[in-house]
Amino acid sequence: MTLDPFSLATEPDTVESIERATLRMVAQAIYEFRQEAATIFREETDLPQDVAEDVTREALESMGTSRVPVRLFGKIDYKRARYVFHPEYAIRQALFVDSKAEAVSGWQTATIQTGQTSLRIRQIRSGVKFDEQGGLPLVIVRAGHNYLTTTVFVKYNYYMQQAGEKETALLESISVAGLPNGLLQQLYNPSPEDSIWLAGRNAPSRGEPFRVRISLPRLKAKANWRVQYIRLGSDEDFTWDD
Repeated sequence: MTLDPFSLATEPDTVESIERATLRMVAQAIYEFRQEAATIFREETDLPQDVAEDVTREALESMGTSRVPVRLFGKIDYKRARYVFHPEYAIRQALFVDSKAEAVSGWQTATIQTGQTSLRIRQIRSGVKFDEQGGLPLVIVRAGHNYLTTTVFVKYNYYMQQAGEKETALLESISVAGLPNGLLQQLYNPSPEDSIWLAGRNAPSRGEPFRVRISLPRLKAKANWRVQYIRLGSDEDFTWDD
C-alpha cells in the first residue's frame, strides 16, 4: 500500500522526511558527477545555462532511481514520476529538478518562475506585499494515482576565464536546494514579512512575467539541510550538512 499525498496535509514531518531523502539522492548524484560537470562546463561551447541542464540530467540518469511510466509536464528540466520507499511506507512522487547557472557572485540566490513551485510566494517588494500562487499543484493526479510534488534546484556557480581567443566557464561550486512543497507553507513562508524570497529580475512596468529569487541563506536558516553546497577542486567525500 502507498500513502495518499492528500493525507499529508496534517503530517508536515512526513513531508519533510520525504523531501530530505529526495534532496540526499539529488545531492549525492551531483556530487558523484562533479568532476565530469567541471569538464563539461570547461569544454562545452554552449551557454552555461544549457550546459547546466544537460549536466543535471546526466548526473541523475547516472544515479538511477525508481520509475513510474507516467509523463509529467512543467517548465522544469528533469521530471520523473517515481516511488519513494521508506521502512514504514511508500509514496508516489512527482520529482522536478531544475538547473540554474550563474556567475559565482550570485551564488546566494536562484531565480525561478512561478510555475516551478507549489508554494504561495509571499514577499514584500518595494514596500508592496505580494501573495502569488505557484504554478505547480501540491499533488499531481495522473492516471488515477496521486503524486506528491517535490522540487529541487541545482545551481551551478561559475566564473569566466579567458584562454587564448576562447572564454571558458569554470565551475567554482554547486548549490543543491530543496524547495518545500506548499503543504509546508506555514513553516517556511507564512507571511510576506516572514519570507524565503527576494525580488526577481523582472520589470512589471514593462509587462514582464512575475519572477522571484530564492534566498538560499534564508531557506537554509529555516532548515539547514535544505541547502547543500558542493565545492569543486576537493577530493573529500561529500558531507551532508544537517
